[in-house]
Amino acid sequence: MKSLKKATLLFGVLFIITGLVYPFAVTLVSESVFPSQAHGSLIMDSNKTIIGSELIGQNFTAPQYFQSRPSSSGNGYDPTASGGSNLGPTNPTLLGSVANRTSALKEAGVTDPIPSDLVMASGSGLDPHISMESALVQVPAVAKARNISEEELQKLVLSESIESRFTGTYVNVLSLNQALDKKGSS
Repeated sequence: MKSLKKATLLFGVLFIITGLVYPFAVTLVSESVFPSQAHGSLIMDSNKTIIGSELIGQNFTAPQYFQSRPSSSGNGYDPTASGGSNLGPTNPTLLGSVANRTSALKEAGVTDPIPSDLVMASGSGLDPHISMESALVQVPAVAKARNISEEELQKLVLSESIESRFTGTYVNVLSLNQALDKKGSS
């Protein structure tokens, strides 16, 4: 009986420490030191309406926007169903999807060779980034749809949308399209 009391007391103390005190302390520190990240790295428009997250891709299909990396999670960019398609490189379904995506990009006006990250989903299916090469290959089509010069658009891609030179030259598509909308409305 004495061992049962000790075990119950130990369980109670560990439950309070690991189940209440520690999570509360971590939440408190993260909220004060990293407030944006603690709330999901949310992106808001000029009206302070949440339009997305820096961490989750979105589907852009209009010709005046840069296209995101495709998603195979759930109904597309569904964070509750994150995951790849698990289709092998010779699978006819994957090859058909790649061919359809390539055709859609060509119809949208992309004339250069198309980088793989514009036609193949990432492992999570939620990747919000495309390579710099994928962004630059879309510049002529987006510039034509927006009726702006390619040089001006390329400058926007190069100067305002690079995430980090230390992790590579990747572009957050939602941030880039948001900057493009701001530039168009100013």
